Amino acid sequence: MLQEFKEFALKGNAITLAVGVVMGAAFNAIISAIVAGLFTPIIGVLIGGVDLVNATFSVGGAVFGWGAVIDAFLKFIFTAIALFIVVKFVAKFQKEEEEADPSIRPCPFCLTEIPTAASRCPACTSEVTPA
Repeated sequence: MLQEFKEFALKGNAITLAVGVVMGAAFNAIISAIVAGLFTPIIGVLIGGVDLVNATFSVGGAVFGWGAVIDAFLKFIFTAIALFIVVKFVAKFQKEEEEADPSIRPCPFCLTEIPTAASRCPACTSEVTPA
């Protein structure tokens, strides 16, 4: 059982996941600091000098912290935007790497990727001239 755990813990996927979680937490801390330090005060000034994070209202004996909800919503939106930009950048970088593979070409009939030296497409079975 100890051997199985060691194999699981040292697999590349588990280590990659752990690094991703740690990097995600650090990324979240950066976005939270940007929202709390820049965007929340700007919105507070725009709505009349309100300290948005501590903004509340009361109904009867219940206190509603609407400012904290707005702050959490802003953190979510800006985190999503930043992650979208990072994922688009990484996807573009990976696509450029994939396009540089000279051993693969498209089939002229069905556009399936085939090896450059292939004489027949495995998808549409058309005869192609090897490049």
